[in-house]
Amino acid sequence: MNEMTQAKYILGHSPEEIRRLMCQAAILRPFTGRLLSSAEIGPGMRVLDLGCGAGDVSMLAAELVGPSGSVVGIDRNPQVIALASKRARTAGLEQVTFREVSLDAFSDPDPFDCVVGRYVLIHQADPIDFLRAAARLVRPGGIVAFHEVDLAGSFNSRPRVWRWDAAGNLILAAFREVLPHYDLANRLIEHFSGAGLPVPNLSREMLVSGGASSPLYEWLADTMRSVWPQLVEMGIATEAAIPAETLAARIKSAVVEARSQIECPAQVCAWTRI
Repeated sequence: MNEMTQAKYILGHSPEEIRRLMCQAAILRPFTGRLLSSAEIGPGMRVLDLGCGAGDVSMLAAELVGPSGSVVGIDRNPQVIALASKRARTAGLEQVTFREVSLDAFSDPDPFDCVVGRYVLIHQADPIDFLRAAARLVRPGGIVAFHEVDLAGSFNSRPRVWRWDAAGNLILAAFREVLPHYDLANRLIEHFSGAGLPVPNLSREMLVSGGASSPLYEWLADTMRSVWPQLVEMGIATEAAIPAETLAARIKSAVVEARSQIECPAQVCAWTRI
């Protein structure tokens, strides 16, 4: 297999970014949970989590497969693999293991019942090749499942809060600059079919929030911090970034004062049996 390549990855791997990913995972857990339940992930199954990061999807799958099942999470970043292993041990999830390896270098003597990934396809230079490689690791009748985000969408608020909308759409601009398939979430049938897979079952849900207790203000500000170097490179931001804590507080104050309902780009999930 030829080595697969990612598009330019602008989020980095700093400790702050890893913490942001864990915050994001808590926000996304209900969406991914519905995907795995819809795909009938259950006790005794073997699951492979691609681009597992700090292990949140792997641990969610482990809860579904139970002690009689097993989950393997793979990622190329040794720091997140070490963190994921520690978190799984702390949670008492002995059925989960993690390996520092890319998909094209990964092998296992036994096929998996399910291969899953979250926010993984969208970062690939060739998502069809990535899907083909993932499908090779699944047994006949097994499942390929992905949770992606619609980066062709937008951040919105009603009543309008320009700080929320503008910050969110700057983040989208950074991703659109570097991801050749930023609209992938809207073309999953095309990509699955291109990889020789059956037409997937699809769902599309909006992430909607508001009020003083929403976790989205901090998440948005932390994401802005992670993509800021890309915005500087694009010439639409200066080196002097607003501290994430300050930005989060300002956006929260504006949203709460306006009694606004805020939206993030849609979450799109796809799964199929092969």
